[in-house]
Amino acid sequence: MDVRARLTSKGQVTIPKSVREALELREGDELLFRVERYRALVAKTENFLERAGAVAVPPGKRGTPWDDVLRQTRRERARRRR
Repeated sequence: MDVRARLTSKGQVTIPKSVREALELREGDELLFRVERYRALVAKTENFLERAGAVAVPPGKRGTPWDDVLRQTRRERARRRR
């Protein structure tokens, strides 16, 4: 889904209704903004405490920085496409 919105002079953007509905956003929800080069990803943040223990992480991989996880995942996906 591609939807446009305009930035105000105060740096604010109204999230279009179709996007709010797709992300199930409600008043008071927190959003995460991740900037990668010239793109930004906007996501609804979850209450991660509710998900604690939902995914088993091998002891050797615990505490790995997120940037390292992303880099390794992208490298493995690129290798599989060859």
